[in-house]
Amino acid sequence: MTTTIPAATEAWEGFTPGDWTDSINVRDFIQKNYTPYEGDSSFLSPATDKTLRTWDYLEKHYLSEERKRRVYDVDTHTPADIDAFPAGYINDDDDIIVGLQTDTPLKRAMMPFGGWRMVETAIKEAGKEVDPEVKKIFTRYRKTHNDAVFDIYTPRIRAARSSHIITGLPDAYGRGRIIGDYRRVALYGIDKLIEEKQAAKDAVADKPFSEHWARFREEHAEQIKALKKLKVLAESYGFDISGPARTAKEAVQWTYFGYLGAVKSQDGAAMSFGRLSPFFDIYFERDLARGLITEQDAQEIIDALVIKLRIVRFLRTIDYDQIFSGDPYWATWSDAGVSEDGRTQVTKTSFRLLQTLRNLGPAPEPNITIFWDPSLPEGYKKFCAQISIETSSVQYESDRQIREQWGDDAAIACCVSPMRVGKQMQFFGARVNAAKALLYAINGGRDEVTGKQVVAEPHQPIEGDGPLDFDEVWQRYEEMLDWVIGTYVEALNIIHYCHDRYAYEAVEMALHDSEIVRTMGCGIAGLSIVADSLSAIKYAKVYPVRDETGLVVDYRTEGDFPIYGNDDDRVDDIAATVVHTIMDKIKQIPMYRDAIPTQSVLTITSNVVYGKATGAFPSGHEAGTPFAPGANPENGADNHGMVSSMLSVGKLDYHDALDGISLTNTITPSGLGRDKEEQVANLVGVLDAGFIMNEPGTCCGR
Repeated sequence: MTTTIPAATEAWEGFTPGDWTDSINVRDFIQKNYTPYEGDSSFLSPATDKTLRTWDYLEKHYLSEERKRRVYDVDTHTPADIDAFPAGYINDDDDIIVGLQTDTPLKRAMMPFGGWRMVETAIKEAGKEVDPEVKKIFTRYRKTHNDAVFDIYTPRIRAARSSHIITGLPDAYGRGRIIGDYRRVALYGIDKLIEEKQAAKDAVADKPFSEHWARFREEHAEQIKALKKLKVLAESYGFDISGPARTAKEAVQWTYFGYLGAVKSQDGAAMSFGRLSPFFDIYFERDLARGLITEQDAQEIIDALVIKLRIVRFLRTIDYDQIFSGDPYWATWSDAGVSEDGRTQVTKTSFRLLQTLRNLGPAPEPNITIFWDPSLPEGYKKFCAQISIETSSVQYESDRQIREQWGDDAAIACCVSPMRVGKQMQFFGARVNAAKALLYAINGGRDEVTGKQVVAEPHQPIEGDGPLDFDEVWQRYEEMLDWVIGTYVEALNIIHYCHDRYAYEAVEMALHDSEIVRTMGCGIAGLSIVADSLSAIKYAKVYPVRDETGLVVDYRTEGDFPIYGNDDDRVDDIAATVVHTIMDKIKQIPMYRDAIPTQSVLTITSNVVYGKATGAFPSGHEAGTPFAPGANPENGADNHGMVSSMLSVGKLDYHDALDGISLTNTITPSGLGRDKEEQVANLVGVLDAGFIMNEPGTCCGR
């Protein structure tokens, strides 16, 4: 049975009006209507019997089976789309927040528009047979994003890709890092969103022909089609989302339908959820005040939503899983922070989200990300610390840095990449192996692992067996970076040109403004290794060790040298200079669609793969061993404590890495204090101190 939605005036009854009532402006709605919460966690409810039954059924019949065979099931006959599958449910209790990617929990769908070869490999690795008719369509009649990319790739891009100096490029899968403003579905309803998109398309009808305006109109046409499919998806579950949501439960459901449409149609490297808690909380507060729901009902709704986020699955290869250390999709839910007027954005729903980690147990998805500021309410900070200690399932970001650069309605895509929700998107670009580039500089462009001459241009190797000279190595490193960065950005421009043409994210972009800011999310890996190696060359004596062909394959280092991660300016300044130098080189290159170049220092999941493909270093880092993640010091090298490592990372200029800087810290609870109360207090203190002193950086840790 289809639910009918009343006029917006009825759905918005009780809300404070503002600009949001006249135009699409979710931030204004939130700022006019949300209620900051300064209390503690005592109001929270445990999981309901229905929640536990659903979760237990899912574990017994699906999750436990998936763990036995990696992939539970694959639909090999139906190319994925927003409305490609009939309605699916976990069990009879699954009636709070509904909607699955396919018709069965954990069944994965094909997304061949990104590239057929990856789909076919993933199907075979899952023990399934490829449908010959589907293969015929996507190899003979329908060009894919991957086909287009490799048609355009240059020989030097292929060489850099094969040698792993550039790894993880989104050239065979969805690029991700796009956060649709899924809240718009709940606040305005689909019909209003279609009306706005049609008006934007018609407004440029009289523009003289240009590639820009032709693409603008075509993309808007695709967005309108996607919104119509979203209505069909909701109808299959018995809901009419043409108008705005009337209740808290509908607001969560409508929002989830928007997100479900995205994960049904795109396999992006990061499919983040956005900044939801203040938005949802407005509806919960209204329904609680009216006596329509209880606190138990509110928690049950959030628990049901989180269950759905935990069971999103994409059809991916074993190689992909190795690059990203598992099967993550980063359903990042950004929370807390401070509004531009100084009010905390902590709400009761901020607590409800964290409570899911108790009610359902720890999990990596959704990737709960707290925008931390020392001025957040003490009750909330203590609860965050408690949950972190109990579950190790929370990460923290510098709210002040994000807010000052991106505003107070920003959210994280993936791990550390901030953007204004619904007004900005990123062209995701994986990252370059900045550490391997240093070895290439010493070897004149020969790969230290294979011995191949990867860099075709005349880069001369450093000769002789004496100690390496810092100034000479730095000059060669800068020259090599010109080649590496130029090759990298060229690949990114090609990838995103092809992705827009052959694997466009219509529903996600339909939940954005018509004119948006685009960034090009570049990134680097191996920062700590570069900093320590250059430090060794500068402050100690480093002798190259060559094989019979003259290739430098190892180093002999004599003497001590400062090590990154211990708040020592001598080496921390080297790290900051490397980040600045790379960003400066990136800025010199024109970007596809005039994107703003940004950079991240992030390898939380791919550091192992980078290490396997890279040789030994002057710092003592051994060949084939994992890199430290992100901006972390080398494993075990930060011997002055956690705060000192945070201070070292804080010396990196955030303006050189606006895509985010990652610092992952591991602390055993016993190391924080003798009892739970002391542990909580000390963790709050460490986070406050780190974020106060670590102003330039963004801290991300679990």
